[in-house]
Amino acid sequence: MRILVIEDDEGVRGMIVRMLTDDGHEILEAGDGRSGLEHLEAHPDIDLTVTDILMPVMEGLETIRVIRKRFPGMRTLAISGGGQFGPEYCLDLARKMGASATLQKPFIRNELLDAITDAMRDRA
Repeated sequence: MRILVIEDDEGVRGMIVRMLTDDGHEILEAGDGRSGLEHLEAHPDIDLTVTDILMPVMEGLETIRVIRKRFPGMRTLAISGGGQFGPEYCLDLARKMGASATLQKPFIRNELLDAITDAMRDRA
């Protein structure tokens, strides 16, 4: 599967990329939502986007909103470690904005892979 990882923290992004590469996925990377959208425009064969919520330049909720509008079939996994309102609040908003699945940071490899499976399931 071809996955775009949008995460501003280089360490977290690198960890996610390693986990997914080790699982056999092809990965593209972006440090913010705007760069992520540019990747989606340039690579229409991306199967899934994994996006952080709290990022500079273009945050994750806006990124999800734009993805839903421009790429309606794109599956999106929203990840978050919190912010001032906590991760549950951010992830609930992400679901309302159209995220296919959500995952709270920190997480382990199996939790990430399970969340990707959830995100790729057909919605009812």
